[in-house]
Amino acid sequence: METYNQNDFKEAGLNMTFVQDNQSMSVKGVLRGLHFQKEFPQVRVVTWTREFNYSAINNFGVQAAKGQYLLFLNNDTELIAENFVEEMLGFCQREDVGAVGARLLYQDDTIQHAGVVIGFGGVAGHTFIGLHKAENSYFHRAMCAQDYSAVTAACMMSKKSVFDAVGGFSEDLAVAFNDIDYCMKVRSLGKLVVYAPYALLYHYESKSRGLEDTPEKVARFNREVAKFAKKWPEILKNGDPYYNPNLTLRKSNFALRDLKKEGIGQPYELDPAIKELMKEASEQETTSEAQKG
Repeated sequence: METYNQNDFKEAGLNMTFVQDNQSMSVKGVLRGLHFQKEFPQVRVVTWTREFNYSAINNFGVQAAKGQYLLFLNNDTELIAENFVEEMLGFCQREDVGAVGARLLYQDDTIQHAGVVIGFGGVAGHTFIGLHKAENSYFHRAMCAQDYSAVTAACMMSKKSVFDAVGGFSEDLAVAFNDIDYCMKVRSLGKLVVYAPYALLYHYESKSRGLEDTPEKVARFNREVAKFAKKWPEILKNGDPYYNPNLTLRKSNFALRDLKKEGIGQPYELDPAIKELMKEASEQETTSEAQKG
């Protein structure tokens, strides 16, 4: 936020809704938000006081937001391209586009996000992770505007009308894959999800919340993987329509499959623990429906 000044807001015609999350924000961050609200009339600060839930926090922020377009922007990002909003809006204004994502870099100028492929690692993953921004990628795809099945919501623009049509973010996915799920719902409307490479920012991934490195967080992550896989089985089975089935799901660099380990078009095998969670969820649904009947 401190990379903007008063003129930036005025010239861009932006209104910002800043959601303070008491679970992950420092006192300094809260005070900064209040300062921005006083200094910039375009800024509105609202406070989330419940437990951390990325989907619910964003849905809460949208309730206070104004305008036809929504820009979801994490608090662990920093702009590089000053015109990144215009770059994204140029695509998002198209009638056939429902969501637009940016190119995000780690602090060492390697790629953190350049689009998402469904099926990477069994569920979904970012493309070209760790590739330096100056290096060539497969057919220069990291630097080409293109359609993907999904993009990260660390920096994502969407039409308000599309957001309402899909019901916003799914709050049963509290931390993981909620943005991928959102994009899948956008695609189910027949809208495109576009990657805009010249909308460029740094993303200090999970800097404010920390890593998924405790037994509780790992268990929650596995549950959310199971929920996503159960909700979108067809694309996981048949493959991402924006990804060549001859290319591997084990790496993010678009390398050819090792046919000794992966058959052409073969889905990535989910962890047995996740399969068991999916089975348990199905059994619970069956029991619940039987009780209703």
